[in-house]
Amino acid sequence: MKLFDHRLRTASAQHAAAVRHYELARTLVEFLAAIAFIVGSVLFFYSSLLFAGTWLFLIGSILFAVRPSIRLMLELHLMRLPVPAEFQPLGMTQQSASDSASAR
Repeated sequence: MKLFDHRLRTASAQHAAAVRHYELARTLVEFLAAIAFIVGSVLFFYSSLLFAGTWLFLIGSILFAVRPSIRLMLELHLMRLPVPAEFQPLGMTQQSASDSASAR
């Protein structure tokens, strides 16, 4: 199996549970980033709060950068989980699948 192979998301109950957990984390990060940008935007209306608003924009930007990192962590996690035989290419066993993955 390769990175970003959509079939891995439903390959087993373990795969589906991992997807749910990572999607929850990604949604939480997106929500926090949006809140930081909204509050930061409101703070920009008050000159005395520009510094705080700038920090919230920076925090929101960092959170938006975390989002693809979570996606990549999910994909790497899915690749490490054992894949049922019906999801493996023809003639490839779990052992040969892990051997070919380590050879990359």
